[in-house]
Parts: sequence; C-alpha cells; structure tokens
Amino acid sequence: MYYIGVDLGTSAVKLLLMEGGGKVEKIVSKEYSLSFPHPGWSEQKPEDWWTQVMAGLKELTADFDKSKVAGISFSGQMHGLVTLDKDDNVIRPAILWNDGRSSKETEYLNNVIGKDNLSKYTANIAFTGFTAPKILWMQENEPDKWARVAKVMLPKDYIAYKLSGVFCTEYSDASGMLLLDVKNRCWSHEMMGICKLREDQLPRLFESYEVVGPIRPDVAAELGFGRDVKIVAGAGDNAAAAVGTGTVGEGKCNLSVGTSGTIFISSEKFSVDPVNALHSFDHSDGGYHLMGCMLSAASSNKWWMDDILKTKDYPGEQAGIKNLGENHVFYLPYLMGERSPHNNPNVRAMFIGMSMDTTREDMTQAVLEGVAFGLRDSLDVARSLGIKIERSKISGGGAKSPLWLKIIAAVLNLKLDILENEEGPGLGAAILAAVGCKEYASVKEACDKLVKVKTTIEPDKELVAKYEMRYQEFKKLYPTVKDLF
Repeated sequence: MYYIGVDLGTSAVKLLLMEGGGKVEKIVSKEYSLSFPHPGWSEQKPEDWWTQVMAGLKELTADFDKSKVAGISFSGQMHGLVTLDKDDNVIRPAILWNDGRSSKETEYLNNVIGKDNLSKYTANIAFTGFTAPKILWMQENEPDKWARVAKVMLPKDYIAYKLSGVFCTEYSDASGMLLLDVKNRCWSHEMMGICKLREDQLPRLFESYEVVGPIRPDVAAELGFGRDVKIVAGAGDNAAAAVGTGTVGEGKCNLSVGTSGTIFISSEKFSVDPVNALHSFDHSDGGYHLMGCMLSAASSNKWWMDDILKTKDYPGEQAGIKNLGENHVFYLPYLMGERSPHNNPNVRAMFIGMSMDTTREDMTQAVLEGVAFGLRDSLDVARSLGIKIERSKISGGGAKSPLWLKIIAAVLNLKLDILENEEGPGLGAAILAAVGCKEYASVKEACDKLVKVKTTIEPDKELVAKYEMRYQEFKKLYPTVKDLF
C-alpha cells in the first residue's frame, strides 16, 4: 500500500509518496506566494494551499496504482491563524508563524494575564508567532471579520478539513496556539475565556497518528482515489520532522535548519522550562517535547545569497571559506525578530565587526556561524535544565551543506547523525499515515524500522575550542544591542 505525506511549508507544499516498507517512490513540490502587506506582517491565502495540494496529489500519483493509496497525513507550518465563516469560506488571508503584528497583544498576555498564569494554563508563555495573540489582534483590529468567525484552525488542518470534512487538529500543532492545556491534552478553558472563544469554534483534538475520517467522496473522485482512503491527523512541522528523523521516545534530539531553526528534544514525561525560553509541547508519538525555535535559520542564508549577493551558487560562495573559528565578523540572525530564547519580535539582524580587510567570504561565514550560535542559545537552555545531549539528528536545507554541518557540530559540540533519507517532515507525515492505517503498531516501531543513519559528523575538538570562545563573545551582543529596537 501507499502512504502520502503532505508537508505544507511556508514557500511550497511538498508531497511524498511512500510504500509500506518505507521506500520513497516520488516527491512533488508546488510553490505558492507569500505576502508582506506591512512591515513585519506575513500572510498567505489558504485557497492557494488547497489548489496546490490538489495539483500535487494528482501529479504525485499519476504513474501509480491509485487504488493502493491507503492513507494521507500532514506536516505543517505551525501557529498560523486560519478563519472560516459558517459557510466554510476563508474570511481573511492566514496570519503566519513569522508574522510580528501582535506584539501589543503578546505583551498583554505576558504582562497583564501574566507569564506564570499562561505557563500554568498552557505550559508556555506568549510569543508573537503563536495563534492566541493573533486572535486578539483580529478581534481588536478587524472586529467585523471576527464576528463572522465560525472556525479557527491551523494551516495543515485546513487541508485536512478540505480532504475529510472533519474539523480537526492534533496535539503537537495545537500546542503552539497558546490555547491548549499541553499537560492534560485538552483545550484550556481559561485561555478560551481570555480569547473570547467558544469551544465549538475550535477543532476536535486527535493524536497525530489517529484517523480523523475517510476522504470526502467528491475529492476521492476528482483524484481517482478509493473512498476508503484514510485521512490521518498529522503533526506540526517540527514534530513531523522528529518522526521522519526517528526522534521519538526519551531523550532524543533533532536539529532542523530550515526556514526557521529548531532544536527538538523528545521526552516520555511532561516538563516545563522554568523561564519558558523553550516551548513545552505535546509530541506526535503520544509523548512530549521541549523545543527552541529561531525564526531565521536557512532563511538567513537564503536572504544573504539570493537578495544581497544575487547568486544561487551556494557551494561556490562557501568554497573560499577556510579559517573556521577565526572570523572577526559576527552576524545576529534576527531578520524577523527572534523567538527562543529572547522572545523579542522587534529585534533585527545585523553584522558587527567589519573592517577594511573584511571579505565576501567573511560575511558569508558570519551568516552560517550566526545561525549556529542561535541554535546554541537554545541548546544551552536545555543543558541548564540538566538534559544531557551528546548527539542529534539533523535535517532541513541547511543540513545539505558540509561546511555548515562542520560549523554546527563544533559550535554545539554535538555528534550529528545524517540520515539515509533527508525528507524529515514529509517522511514523518507519511509514517504517521502508515501508523494510522495499522501498517505499524506504533510511531516508535515505524521509526525503528524505517529511519536509518547514513553517517555521523564528529565535532572537531580544535574547532570546538575556537568556537567556544567565539560563542562567548556572540552572547554579549544581543544584550548590548536589544535596546536599539
């Protein structure tokens, strides 16, 4: 049988077809536009997602026996606010995870409702990326539109709804809304009161590997699929990537260097970082995880290469970088503000330390190092909690650069496991579909059988020492410049 993973990203949807033994048969990608109507805003049209998902599903399965498609599941960009009216029309463009407009509402939640209360209700504090502040912003700034809202959902759940007709979400993605009681896996009545939400406006909750329902007959007919295709709840992108990299169970770690950068630590037990620098979320394997998220990881390098240097030759630009750990230029990777551990939507990126002998290579190197230092910020918080991490899986576009892998391994002083299959979120979604269809008894069983390590990057001891000195200097920069913003 075949299982489809739909990875709804920020710039494109990637669809992956996996047969039951884990072989990836085909991958299709369909892009859509991203809108920035005002500085710090970030929006997309959910209708564009649906159009491209349907086109992608048709292309993905064109050369295969469609009767063998058993299940579809999802990975998705987290935190986005999608609103539908009583007739299921989209009310406004989705407000995305990297949108910074709700700083006023975030401050209200953290300072008036109070971080201690938020942490008690949801295990987290407010960040501008989260969904609850966006809801408060919409109520304040677009009251006529808010009055029409019948359903509040997350991006991937809009696709699940269109495919199944079931108004659903699951715990890993819902954890990032600031509306979920993460510990007890239910909607927080306190947060519903604060956000003036009725429970019928929120979707039904599932585990990531649970079937929400069969595919809608009209959609099945259009795609040429059987009516018994199961729609499985799926996971937020980082939890899905964790499944795709085998980061399940107790004490496993995954680094994702994609548009955003994350450090993801899985656990069988619920825990909260006392200062809430790390997110405490439900995991797609039925357990829990701690996560640190920086907003501009590989997107920092993409901005530098595509928009500033005006080149697509990423390997060529990195080829001249030789003196690792000795660069005199620092880059602060805060193009869209920063989440973990600073929680500051207003801070912005900068280069510091240029001189007359600074080269193009120095600047490129600084971008790669700045992202690694940002990941180290979150790792140090985890280590301060007594969590011992000595190795990690690594995924995302940034993991395709041998130079960047070497830098990250040294800055974080971690062994980095490179996987045979690097399609983390999409593969994770397909694995969840397979578990939902009973191809495997559990997420852990599926990961143990399907996820294999290809090679391991060992941290260079000499570089570790050099980068430790550089990181201690980097740590001084944010406290020094934050008041500028």
